[in-house]
Amino acid sequence: MSHGATSDASRAPSAAGTKDQPAGKEQRVTKQRLAVSAALDELADFVSTQELHRILQERGTSVSLATSYRILQSLADEGLVDVLRNADGEVVYRRCAVTGHHHHLLCRNCGKAVEVEAPAVEAWAARIAAEHGFTAVEHTVEIFGLCPECTALRAGS
Repeated sequence: MSHGATSDASRAPSAAGTKDQPAGKEQRVTKQRLAVSAALDELADFVSTQELHRILQERGTSVSLATSYRILQSLADEGLVDVLRNADGEVVYRRCAVTGHHHHLLCRNCGKAVEVEAPAVEAWAARIAAEHGFTAVEHTVEIFGLCPECTALRAGS
């Protein structure tokens, strides 16, 4: 899983770390970065850069699409948001409640995301990597399906 964001105004060192600034990193804090971060905090599901940009514009927040891309990438690089490709192959972002490595169940119909820890997947990935002599291994596992609500709707039609 990747992580990323960027900003403009003052440079603020973060010794303790916050949800917007990991401990020990110095990050520029701007109105645009704060607006993107606040919007992500309010969204429950993954969102594309274009959709986030549209939401910001509807709120009257002036953040260009290019700046939105840079901020999201910076937040992803810092591990502050999760990044994945949805069922359509589009890159989407979300502020996740779970810290540390985890995976997602994603509804192909409505986009609902459920965070899951998967110790069996972790053990399998480590074993496969070791069998082939790989080290410093990272992996991403996303499971696509239909959520209970969409399954019920489909069964009812």
